[in-house]
Amino acid sequence: MGLKEDMKSFHPTPESIPPPGVNYRPVLPPGVPVHRQPLNPLIFLLKAAQKYPRKLAIAHPDVSHPVFYSYEVWAQRVQNLAYALIQAGIQPGDRVAVIAPNSPLIADAHQGVLAARAVICPINTRLTQQEVAYILEHSGAKVILVDHECVHLVEGTKARVIVANDTGKPGDPYEDFLSAGRRFSGERGWSGLEWEVDEDAPAVLCYTSGTTGRPKGVITTPRGSYLAAIANAYETGMNRDSTYLWILPMFHASGWTYPWAITFASALQITLRTVSYPLIWNHLLHSGVTHYCGAPTVQIGLVNAPQARVLDKPVVAIIAGSAPTAHLLGEMERRNFRPVHVYGLTETYGPFTRCYDQPSWGSISADDRARQMARQGLAFATSDEVRVVYTLKEGEDPYADTELVDVPKDGKTVGEIVVRGNIVMKEYFRDPDATKKAFRGGHFGTGDLAVWYPDGYISIQDRSKDIIISGGENASSLAIEQELASHPDVLEVAVVARPHPRWSERPMAFVILHPQRASKWKGRHKDFEEALRKHARTRLPGFACPEWVSVVDDLPKTSTGKIQKVALRKTVAKL
Repeated sequence: MGLKEDMKSFHPTPESIPPPGVNYRPVLPPGVPVHRQPLNPLIFLLKAAQKYPRKLAIAHPDVSHPVFYSYEVWAQRVQNLAYALIQAGIQPGDRVAVIAPNSPLIADAHQGVLAARAVICPINTRLTQQEVAYILEHSGAKVILVDHECVHLVEGTKARVIVANDTGKPGDPYEDFLSAGRRFSGERGWSGLEWEVDEDAPAVLCYTSGTTGRPKGVITTPRGSYLAAIANAYETGMNRDSTYLWILPMFHASGWTYPWAITFASALQITLRTVSYPLIWNHLLHSGVTHYCGAPTVQIGLVNAPQARVLDKPVVAIIAGSAPTAHLLGEMERRNFRPVHVYGLTETYGPFTRCYDQPSWGSISADDRARQMARQGLAFATSDEVRVVYTLKEGEDPYADTELVDVPKDGKTVGEIVVRGNIVMKEYFRDPDATKKAFRGGHFGTGDLAVWYPDGYISIQDRSKDIIISGGENASSLAIEQELASHPDVLEVAVVARPHPRWSERPMAFVILHPQRASKWKGRHKDFEEALRKHARTRLPGFACPEWVSVVDDLPKTSTGKIQKVALRKTVAKL
């Protein structure tokens, strides 16, 4: 059966059914000018419930207890959650943590926490208990919504914990929490909830990965979330006929604001608890999927999965997290994926640039077009211009309010990517020092090094900490990876610096062999390593060619599929 057929056999809890004549208008406090409606992405769900009440909004099919919620039912559940949080003592500005894989729980939380005028704090499910404990303490979360598989992460916490068994059935603690919220509402409905009038109030608190120390809490606002969501829907062509498949974890930078981009478009979302390539391909082939997001490593796994084939209809694949290789983009296009390459950080609500494909690229070779598409491009519709500026000189004060100077648009001069405006974070939570340092020269400094081309497109060369300095020459690990990935026997590659007695540093490549071609190198890894170095010498300058190559079974990755080069550097340090 398809999703819509399955929906007919599912019955939501009685408290999830909206009353007749429901209105979707929260109270707007007096004093707000007639010409001004404070921006808040919650409005997208309320409008979708008005326009398409019986349209399928959320499908959660690949679990023991599948659930399917229409827009009107989902809006009622979100309302119930808001009242339940208020009954639990949540006040405006309080933090509500959520620890869950992609599921209705975390989708609800991205709407219901805002409806209670609180701050959602989504937490990575793959962190250790100690790391989660730090975030819970630092955020001051008063209520924790947690999936049953993640309960061990919140043991010993003093905050109130609500567990979801992911059943959608009465007796599930989360469902009982929602039902209590409905009773507490006294059927006041949305008119009993107050709209947040401060567009700059904290709305979301996401923690960075913390690879260089304690994770920082990134505060973003209703206004920024509203504008970033609209941009993501617009830039990827989402509409009411779209179906978005959740592969990107919703806890990662609030799913790049797609929880609200989807409702803005009145689209359907399908939630997957795990990244399972058989399940993903099943939905790509049979569930009408039109959009999904994923890091390049996820895309590599997808196009090389045994189930992979040419799609009957194009599917928009939004790629971010790290720069995709030209080889990967070409492979995706051959399977009828339409790659949309975007770039961003947690501090920029996820993506804020896109590599806009140009009509003239249709007349160049597939490889050349893929190379053009691998650049990070230009700023989103709702983002201010992205710039590449000269980096701080040695000894310069990072806190000084100095004027930023653009690098020439020559495609050669390396500088730092900076941006300001609508979709930049408000601040680092409880860390004014880090905030001031990040906002040098009235812009947010990304820490990413790039060149600026004559056509205005930016192209990342590396993170500042990933640049390899060999014999006084700067070598981009990303540029090296791009060229090594063009070898037909390479599935995935990561490059880091390794100390060298003569050249200070040289590149070391960690390579996963393509599964369909690994057998020819079985027992001959040394021969492959030499073959890859020979391939590199035809495409890279000598100082950028890998001095060492290590064939590995896998690469250390984050929950979103980004390669953890800090882990690889630790491996190198032991050699």
